[in-house]
Amino acid sequence: MKIGVSTSCLYPLETEKALSGVAKAGIKTTEIFFNAECELKDGFISILKSIKDEYGIKIVSIHPTMSLAESFMLFSNYPRRYKEGIEQYKRYAEIANRLDAKFIIMHGGKPNRAIDNNEYFYRFSSIHEMIKRDGADLLQENVVNFRAGNLEVLKNMKDYLGQNAAFCLDIKQCIRGGYSPFDALSVLGDTVKHIHISDNKPDNDCMLPGQGGFDFISFFKLCNKVGFKGDAIVEVYRDAFVEDEELYESYTKFTEFLNFSKIPLDK
Repeated sequence: MKIGVSTSCLYPLETEKALSGVAKAGIKTTEIFFNAECELKDGFISILKSIKDEYGIKIVSIHPTMSLAESFMLFSNYPRRYKEGIEQYKRYAEIANRLDAKFIIMHGGKPNRAIDNNEYFYRFSSIHEMIKRDGADLLQENVVNFRAGNLEVLKNMKDYLGQNAAFCLDIKQCIRGGYSPFDALSVLGDTVKHIHISDNKPDNDCMLPGQGGFDFISFFKLCNKVGFKGDAIVEVYRDAFVEDEELYESYTKFTEFLNFSKIPLDK
């Protein structure tokens, strides 16, 4: 397991500047969160790839900018929008391939009357199969207020999808959804392929690792027990710190703490 930092932590800093900042801080694993349609153009992807290659950074996952539109584009009952949404995801699959990213992370749809859970699961599986042809996996994230922000729905999705079940587990989203990250990890098991980490305390559900009271040691031991083989990416909101250096110092201290605690980390 590697520990990394998402470019989303630095939002609204422009995506290429965020990637450069993470790379210059010596962090070798990251996730790219796209923030505008213009960032999907070949020229922009070339900029990201040049940063990746220059600093030897591993881009584990990418996060589409269309997250807020996925309900409307992919999980409604209007076929034309669905086809357009699929074309956008084909582009993300091409980008993932070019950046050597293993995962594309989906917020998915919000609960609605347009489709039921089984249709939602079926569409996710279809998009997953399409993306796999370019070498990446589609991951469902457990985002609160979305259909998959509910632990029971996540379990049902896992059971329905079988071999296509693949999840990104976000600690802060578990807290906001009112269920334990430990319970979610136990339910989803090795179908969790990627983890967004953050710390928390009773009055703050999104903090830099090491600033709250979350039991990371027990959590990562459970990761090992359930067969988790992915990476863990720090993903916090920009108001979790003041200066960028706080983010990078937190990452350094956190990885040192895990190494001291004998949590096996890849370099």
